[in-house]
Amino acid sequence: MNRRISFLSVLFLFATTVCIEAQPHHANTGMMPGFKRQALVLDINAKVLENEQIIWNESDQKITLPGTPVGFRIVGSNIIVVMQFTPFIRRGESVLVAQGQIWITEPEKGVNYYTFIQQIPIEFDEPVYFFPLGASSPSLEIKLMVKPYKETAVKENEK
Repeated sequence: MNRRISFLSVLFLFATTVCIEAQPHHANTGMMPGFKRQALVLDINAKVLENEQIIWNESDQKITLPGTPVGFRIVGSNIIVVMQFTPFIRRGESVLVAQGQIWITEPEKGVNYYTFIQQIPIEFDEPVYFFPLGASSPSLEIKLMVKPYKETAVKENEK
């Protein structure tokens, strides 16, 4: 219980100075036609909630190939969350592998380090909600959606 309270108090400080750093995506890099058929778009929306109010929100879109990880990093004044999301597309079941590391500076405890890895079943165009700090602590929520690559959809989002 104390651990959850510490997470919530830490996230309050975290939300005050948050930024997202992510790999750049390049939709117009002259992707080879064979890769365009396999390419995927990963929509990422991260937000911090406090008392069910959104106090910070950031979205990004990444282009990747199945089996190729997409890096994502959130940096705050007392927390760093580094994640990789790797989509694997199979005929029977497609999955998104989420793995990452969390460094949190807590008052009187110093720096704590946590790791996670999770395999999440996915369907195209269906949102997946991910809580790096645990489901019982929804203060940091990441919504992911995997879609097949379509040039027109990506170009519209770049405007």
